[in-house]
Amino acid sequence: MMELLSKDPVAWVAISFVVFVALAFKLASGKIASALDTKIAQIKADIETAQQLKQEAQALLADFQAKQRNAEETAARIIEEAKASARLVQESAEAELALSMERREALLSERLKRIEEKAIIDIQNHAADLAIQATREIVTKTMDEKASGNLIDQTIRSVSKYLN
Repeated sequence: MMELLSKDPVAWVAISFVVFVALAFKLASGKIASALDTKIAQIKADIETAQQLKQEAQALLADFQAKQRNAEETAARIIEEAKASARLVQESAEAELALSMERREALLSERLKRIEEKAIIDIQNHAADLAIQATREIVTKTMDEKASGNLIDQTIRSVSKYLN
């Protein structure tokens, strides 16, 4: 084997390479291990930070979803209250309108009744006036002084009967 080593330069290059790699590995392994450990620690810290951020994001998402549900429930409740309020206002307006119509109808009925009564009185008064006028005309045409005196006496007697 020594002979082979003394004559073959490739063997020397191979041995030199192995020795170099071993020395480089021995000298650099601490630094490489240290760099790898640092990188691993940094990656672990990044992973932990990412997990914390993920948990915070999930908590925020859950919070916003709860707020959205609450807002939707509140909106639905407000809509239902508005509908109920609108129904009450409509019912109140309808009742008020019906009451107003009843009052107006009663007022109109009373007014018509008064107009009718006044018309009847006016007609009766006019009829009485016409009857008196007709009676005057008949009496003036048919009555003389003697008949007039008899009629006056007769009227006085009938009035005195009613007065006593």
